[in-house]
Amino acid sequence: MSLFHMIFGGLFGGGRNVIAETAEVFRENAEAGAQRAHDYDAATLAQFAGEFGGADQGWFDSLVDGVNRLPRPLLALSVILLFASAMVDPVWFSARMQGLSLVPEPLWWLMGVIVSFYFGARHQAKAQQFQRSLAETMARVPQVVGNIETLRGLDHTSPGVADTGTDSALARAVAHGSEGQSNAALQVWAARAEGSKDV
Repeated sequence: MSLFHMIFGGLFGGGRNVIAETAEVFRENAEAGAQRAHDYDAATLAQFAGEFGGADQGWFDSLVDGVNRLPRPLLALSVILLFASAMVDPVWFSARMQGLSLVPEPLWWLMGVIVSFYFGARHQAKAQQFQRSLAETMARVPQVVGNIETLRGLDHTSPGVADTGTDSALARAVAHGSEGQSNAALQVWAARAEGSKDV
């Protein structure tokens, strides 16, 4: 056994690669790092999908959700209707406003707290619903990426567009005809075009 075989047998024998193993001490293996990152992303998306996976709502949940949607439009419409009632029947409107002036101040505070908590809770519920839908969308990312890569693979296997060359070469080939056949009309046109360029 030669010295050359002994050195390379020691470095690469038995399925080993001492150079690669030594390099991995100082620099991360790019392929293994990419695989770890992919596994981490897949585990994160699976956790999000499990956490935010929405169960189908029953009739009671739909009813409560519908009732929860009523206060905001009712508040907005009632304020607009108050303005309209002030123009239609000012006496009726003034009597109602006099009644509101008799409401004690702590009751106004209570009303403000209730409305604030309602809108805050509604905002939080909608934000959580948005996060849930976002997590469901992100869970579909690997499938979409796979579909895109499949489509790109199909694009690479499809035949390319034929190279037609430059326009002048194409015009010359048409004027002189393919396979030695000449086109008299095109030759006259080409001659006239050449003559107008010289002038």
